[in-house]
Amino acid sequence: MAQITAKLVKELRERTGAGVMDAKKALVEVDGDMDKAIQYLRDKGMAKAAKKADRVAAEGLTGVYVNGNVAAITEVNSETDFVSSNDKFVNLVKDATKTIAEGQPADMEAAKKLKMDDGSTLDQAFVNATATIGEKIVLRRFALEKKNDDQEFGAYQHNGGQIGVITVLEGADAATAKHLAMHIAAMKPKVISPEELDDQFITDQLAVMNHKIDQDNESRALVHKKPLPHLVYGSEKQLTDDVLAKAKEDIKAELKEEGKPEKIWDRIIPGKMQRFIDDNTQVDKHFAVLSQDYIMDDSKTVGEFLKEKRAKLVAFQRFEVGEGIEKKQEDFAAEVREQMK
Repeated sequence: MAQITAKLVKELRERTGAGVMDAKKALVEVDGDMDKAIQYLRDKGMAKAAKKADRVAAEGLTGVYVNGNVAAITEVNSETDFVSSNDKFVNLVKDATKTIAEGQPADMEAAKKLKMDDGSTLDQAFVNATATIGEKIVLRRFALEKKNDDQEFGAYQHNGGQIGVITVLEGADAATAKHLAMHIAAMKPKVISPEELDDQFITDQLAVMNHKIDQDNESRALVHKKPLPHLVYGSEKQLTDDVLAKAKEDIKAELKEEGKPEKIWDRIIPGKMQRFIDDNTQVDKHFAVLSQDYIMDDSKTVGEFLKEKRAKLVAFQRFEVGEGIEKKQEDFAAEVREQMK
């Protein structure tokens, strides 16, 4: 039997990231053959990863990488937030995002086959990470954005990588593109403009907002405050010419009832019409970037800000770790009882 030296164990660890005992055991099993030891660890890693496949991985990090006129954004998940601060995990996220930006895969299957700098596939890198780190580690999703030479990328990660954003702007400098990425990180839009919002989505969100108004009105009633009215519309898509014409007539009737002189109506009506539009485009303000108040100057919308800059938002991607994943609810008392047994 070949002698398993500390140097051999060290080399295997450096090449695979395996623990000391796992590396030593692999070398013993294959009589010191380095290539066979690497394959042995990979096979064991796949077995370990398979056992962890059903676990929920809802923590982790986003990755953002710009490679010339291509930018990639990824979400890599772990089971605990403790692991997401592990250097091996952080480096895996960076390397995987770089690999995807350079390889430009069409889908997840193609991404898994991409070669990393060390020669392993992306898929194998995640199998190895699961085996080495001891938690389920998974590349959950990725997106690619491309630009031309006249456009700018804005890249931003918030809270250590819990949120990642890429923007593509035309007619703007890099600073403006990054500022808009910061806005998107904070305000969570779904689309660029209201026209992209689905009609059913608008209806559903109006119902959610009106339910919130009902809850607020219950509290207002306790202190004898006037109830807030329900929202009838949620998007500028719904504010047709007929709707706006009726709103104007309603305002005139209101002014007449209040006894306001007709000669001053023209000074009052524009402000009240704008208030009507603001009140009835709340879905836009929540979910369409251009309709949102710009977080760095809330006296204007993002659309108005970009118009001043003579810039156009072409595309954006926003990933937040754990979006849409149903996290496992831990029963810590039960866990302690189990450990005490």
